[in-house]
Amino acid sequence: MELLERLSSILAESREEYSKVKKVSFKEQERIGNGSNILAVGDNLEFMRFLADERDMSEKIQFIYIDPPFFSKLNYGSDIKLKYGDKKTIPAIKQLSYSDSWKDGIEAYLRMLCSRLLMMKELLTDDGLICVHLDWHASHYARIFMDAIFGEKNFVNEIVWQYKSGGSSKKRFSRKHDTLLLYSKSKDYKFNTLKEKSYNRGYKPYRFKGVKEYRDEAGWYTMVNMKDVWQIDMVGRTSAERTGYVTQKPESLLTRLIMACTDEGDLCADFFGGSGTMAAAAQKAGRSWIYCDIGVSAALNAQKRLILNESDFTIMFGDVDNGKCAFAAEVEEHVSSTSDNIVDVRISDCRPENLSSVPVGEADMAKIKRIIKDNSLQLLDYWSVDCNYDGILHTPQSFRMRDKAKAQCEEKMLCKKKGDISVRVADIFGNSAIKVLK
Repeated sequence: MELLERLSSILAESREEYSKVKKVSFKEQERIGNGSNILAVGDNLEFMRFLADERDMSEKIQFIYIDPPFFSKLNYGSDIKLKYGDKKTIPAIKQLSYSDSWKDGIEAYLRMLCSRLLMMKELLTDDGLICVHLDWHASHYARIFMDAIFGEKNFVNEIVWQYKSGGSSKKRFSRKHDTLLLYSKSKDYKFNTLKEKSYNRGYKPYRFKGVKEYRDEAGWYTMVNMKDVWQIDMVGRTSAERTGYVTQKPESLLTRLIMACTDEGDLCADFFGGSGTMAAAAQKAGRSWIYCDIGVSAALNAQKRLILNESDFTIMFGDVDNGKCAFAAEVEEHVSSTSDNIVDVRISDCRPENLSSVPVGEADMAKIKRIIKDNSLQLLDYWSVDCNYDGILHTPQSFRMRDKAKAQCEEKMLCKKKGDISVRVADIFGNSAIKVLK
């Protein structure tokens, strides 16, 4: 049967899946700062049901942005640079970040997307906006389903994000843009008009009566309402905001959307969180945020990025195959000249508890086994220490992160001891574990 004839059935099947989402409890694992935002690891459909039912968040999110898989039929990975002991860097280990291959084809992909759009509609405020970021592979189908779910009258914009990288071919015009579909939930939605420069013809002054003109190094221009074609560079290899996540989007793109669709203090969400760009941009713009991704490695990278941004958030895990990290930690108390007890916490070993959980090929697995033998701390990516552990929630006061230049974390830190000490460690593959040191 032709796909066009199956669209109504796909929507019906998506509605059924949405209505039968199993209830999963997402448990708090670590709290950074006051924990006011949420970084969740797990299936986003289950997490959204958890938000609606357990956190009473139906119609509470002002802006939802998602950058889901594009139906590219590719697998995406990242390169990790390590060393054998103190020797020079070995050829990069390639780790699978996520798969955009669909065994049952585009119908399975569209059912996945539609069931989640239905759940997002439940969470969106009446005056909220949702933006779905796709490209030529499936954006045309997504628009049909968004018309059906949100209403064709609630279509707001089709934004073209134009960039310079990739997409070249001698057999067609270069594919150098993505499509962002912006929809509202009702006709009364919040929107802040943004302005942009519009250069005069020939860059010369018009001198029209009542028209305010400006001049910069390029020439004369006026300020107009922003158009729906955006020229924004991708995140370059040398960019300061680059995390290494393979499909990372630029903060400037998300900042523009957030400023247009929300006011300061509003709540934004990204349920295909990836590298955490939406959350980082929302944090800097003074908005609250929710992040969710099923990939433990993606979530760990986002976590580190958001800590560096001085964000406050709670890390939650759902019913996800969260690989465990085996590590050894030691603690030594020091006599202090003040009334504080100072402790020296040291990590002496770090390795995946189960190597079968590591998403690498056979050749790279041999490298990992040798690294574990020579210097397992090469696999240490992040660790934190809570010197006042309450027996319930790890709330660290100190953090250490992987130094890309050294390809390794520092293995010890000092902190002021007030009670039991809990240590959380995560390796480069996203496997993690918490230990309590008495």
